[in-house]
Amino acid sequence: MLVERAERLQRQFFEPNRAGTAWQPPVDIFEFERELCVTVALLGVRPDDVDLIVEDGTLIVAGRRRLPPEARGAAIHRIELPHGRFERRIPLPVRRWQVGRSEFVNGCLILHLHKEE
Repeated sequence: MLVERAERLQRQFFEPNRAGTAWQPPVDIFEFERELCVTVALLGVRPDDVDLIVEDGTLIVAGRRRLPPEARGAAIHRIELPHGRFERRIPLPVRRWQVGRSEFVNGCLILHLHKEE
């Protein structure tokens, strides 16, 4: 039963979005007194392949995961990590937010959004 639930969750996050053009990475969100910390699982995505936008109360994390160069010319037996374009739209708690510091740590993009006064 637990394995089935995990598989359902994996399918939910790695299915194409409504437009069918992108997969959606999973996120964790933690709110503190003065900031919001958003962790986006982006294993194998280069920092320069990610765009961040805050618009109309939504954080948009979009970009592309490319196949590794080692995969070129290879016979592919299995691909479980999604590749290609991704986009995740994250509704933010009611406030005005500004993207502050961001960093890649252990395959995750960690964003710190600051509350605007």
